[in-house]
Amino acid sequence: MRIELGDYMLRDFRSEDAPALARYADNYKIWANLRDAFPRPYLLEDARVFIARVTAEQPATVFAIADGNEAIGSIGLMPGRDVHRLSAELGYWLAEPFWGRGIMTLAVRAMVDYAFTELKLQRVFAEPFTGNPASSRVLVKAGFRLEGVMRAGAVKEGKILDQALFAVVNE
Repeated sequence: MRIELGDYMLRDFRSEDAPALARYADNYKIWANLRDAFPRPYLLEDARVFIARVTAEQPATVFAIADGNEAIGSIGLMPGRDVHRLSAELGYWLAEPFWGRGIMTLAVRAMVDYAFTELKLQRVFAEPFTGNPASSRVLVKAGFRLEGVMRAGAVKEGKILDQALFAVVNE
């Protein structure tokens, strides 16, 4: 897959993305806003394992956010199962040097379109920590609605955190 986002794009990951992925992902500010499954430190081997896993998945649900030269982030859907099979959770991160440029809003919009048109999903949701207002702004700009706050919904670094629940529905 390849979707143009102005000077950036969503595309399939490639094995040669591993060094850039490891370099950009090994950032405390990124890790602090993601689930604990995201490694810290983020090593080259972590990037290789991640790329091998996501490129083997069918249908593809995780993509690189890239500029013309390298991967600068990742965005993906985690499809639900059973009665939640028409829903997917959205997750994403972007390399810090690229923050504040509107890239992630474009990427989120493109992923929602992919979810609805290609994967035939009905609902996409995200659960950012309430202490991450930048992620909440991205979701609102991309058309998501705040459905509520899950009080004490997560634990990160030994701290109990609230999570916002944002969703968009294919109407």
